[in-house]
Amino acid sequence: MKLQRLGAIASLALTATFALSACGSDNNEPATGASGSAAAADCATGTLNAQGSSAQKNAVDEWIKAYQQKCQGVTINYEPSGSGAGIQAFTAGTADFAGSDSALKPEEQPAADAKCSGGQAIHLPMVIGPVAIAYNLDGVDNLQLKPATLAKIFAGKVTKWDDATIKADNPGVTLPSTAINAVHRSDSSGTTDNFTAFLSKTAEADWTFGKAKEWKAPGGTGAAKSDGVASAIKGQAGTIGYVEWSYAENGGLKMAKLGNGAGEFAALTAESAGKTIASAKVEGQGDDLKMAIDYNTKEPGAYPLVLVTYEIVCSKGLAADKLPLVKGFLAHAASSEGQSALTELGYAPLPESVRTKVEAAVKNIS
Repeated sequence: MKLQRLGAIASLALTATFALSACGSDNNEPATGASGSAAAADCATGTLNAQGSSAQKNAVDEWIKAYQQKCQGVTINYEPSGSGAGIQAFTAGTADFAGSDSALKPEEQPAADAKCSGGQAIHLPMVIGPVAIAYNLDGVDNLQLKPATLAKIFAGKVTKWDDATIKADNPGVTLPSTAINAVHRSDSSGTTDNFTAFLSKTAEADWTFGKAKEWKAPGGTGAAKSDGVASAIKGQAGTIGYVEWSYAENGGLKMAKLGNGAGEFAALTAESAGKTIASAKVEGQGDDLKMAIDYNTKEPGAYPLVLVTYEIVCSKGLAADKLPLVKGFLAHAASSEGQSALTELGYAPLPESVRTKVEAAVKNIS
């Protein structure tokens, strides 16, 4: 069942239509490797050091394994330090590229650009990952939560599982009087940025803490990185948290149905996440492929909480000894082969219309 569900992501994502009104290069030719074949690896030698989003760790690990199997004399290190730490490392020059679940803030862009001699720091969407609202509550297997209810829980306004607000979302369900332990990321996190963006857009009256990589609301329990959140949820009854689908699946965690803009409660599935992915827009300029997700999508059946992980890299100005390997590795990640490998890991591959844009942007790095 799991493989059928994850495998369905590929067909959904490949057929999803993105609005690309300001989306960069029109060069959609697939990148070719050393032999001229689209499937061949564009091999280079050397060492890369990158860090950032823990949400994409399983995807990056798979890409590293595949690339190093094809290309000799390569060492690629990826530290899942969190999106905020990854951006800091990139800006400081200690990471050759950064993984981030949110785009650079306007105030962060100049410092990142300064590391790119003659170019700019660009966003390359590489991983699409639904965010699960995972919970640990004995006897409750089909929890439903409206965004406003979710906001009240994480704002500390709803503190018991049998609160009338939660009961209203779950008619006929017996809810225990257990105290709610709401778990959030303790580190600077793009997942937090996306989660708080979702609450800000869908439950503005109940979420007054804005959108940020750092957790701003009082109370709750902090846990470091995605695996820390998943472990905290699994380890204590009464706990709820937000974590990428792959971590929830791997941890065997229950996942709540989430209210969407169509007034439905949508379960997190390949199909429901794909419906929200299909409404996203690429809004960057040139090879900068920043995306905007409509958390209020009214598409029937859509699961509205998804994120995009970017690789942030210089369009120009990479050191001569790093350039071939950065391009080779990112070309593999953006290839059809690299993206199709994600379906068994709980991620959604890029739609083909976006994948070819990313592939072309990687080719243009110099």
